[in-house]
Amino acid sequence: MKKIIMTAIAGSLPKPAWLAEPEKIWAPWQLSGQPLKEAKSDAMRLAVDDQLRAGISMIGDGEQTRQHFVTTFIEGLTGVDFVNRKTVRIRDRYDALVPVVVDKVTRPHSIFLEDAKKLRALTQQPIKFTLPGPMTMVDTLYDNFYKSRQKLAWAFAEILNEEAIELAAIGIDVVQFDEPAFNVFFDEVKDWGVKTLERAAQNLTCKSAVHICYGYGIEANVKWKNSLVGEWRQYEHVFPMLASSHIDQVSLECQNSRVPIELIGMLKGKDILVGAIDVANHQIETPEQVAQVLRNALKYSDIEHVYGCTNCGMVPLPREVASAKLRALAAGADLLNKELGLD
Repeated sequence: MKKIIMTAIAGSLPKPAWLAEPEKIWAPWQLSGQPLKEAKSDAMRLAVDDQLRAGISMIGDGEQTRQHFVTTFIEGLTGVDFVNRKTVRIRDRYDALVPVVVDKVTRPHSIFLEDAKKLRALTQQPIKFTLPGPMTMVDTLYDNFYKSRQKLAWAFAEILNEEAIELAAIGIDVVQFDEPAFNVFFDEVKDWGVKTLERAAQNLTCKSAVHICYGYGIEANVKWKNSLVGEWRQYEHVFPMLASSHIDQVSLECQNSRVPIELIGMLKGKDILVGAIDVANHQIETPEQVAQVLRNALKYSDIEHVYGCTNCGMVPLPREVASAKLRALAAGADLLNKELGLD
């Protein structure tokens, strides 16, 4: 049994204004060439330091070297045209101008390995590295080659697996695949989504995780949440399938959501990264609010499997707000650990 309820971030943290335009996804870089490379490394050090100072247990890179959690990975692949983009509807929610798949996708070299090595060198604490999930990658592109979401997703899964195995080999403790699309395309999740995710995580020597949320705190996602009637039971469609998969951890959204907490009872034996920090507003949670979300989770999951986490990435938030929310997350877990008499 782990000694305490640990904490982690879902993925992204806000970027410094000297690196990219603040509070914006797909924000363009403020620099180029060698100065940009150095600035990315500097920003990663700041992101790690923010987490360590806040008291976060499992450290991430805050995705400081990526313009976007999906497309930055795809930039390292062949077969994708980033110049002649087309508009697609992402997750049936909003339109975006995206790259086009024009040929067989391949990974000629490692994409995030050097970034992961830098992260590993910055802390002795456990570290998590995030990758886009295959289905969400497909949903963030226009496919003009495979003409099949399933075939394209499988090609991405094989590529992601190559990358994930390399990340595990240099000391990453958890490789997380981000699959917000799992909360939308339930038939595809059932038919091929979970199988494809498992292919991406095949033969890993570290823990595997999947992050399924209701999206960044951007206008399109907030409007979608507001349109949902009654309880948010989207997880009910996918949790049974994940429970029988070989994925080790599931990261989900709980704070200020209408997700019935009892749904995590479907994930017996899995680590649960409980979203106890709302990323869709600027209000700072109190430690007690965080602790209460985690207490509720303990009613349906064994204590050794519960982690405190953020609902989603925090890149659209102001840096001072994100830092305060990190401190609240760590303080809330600490409050509960002391209450439970954990070391």
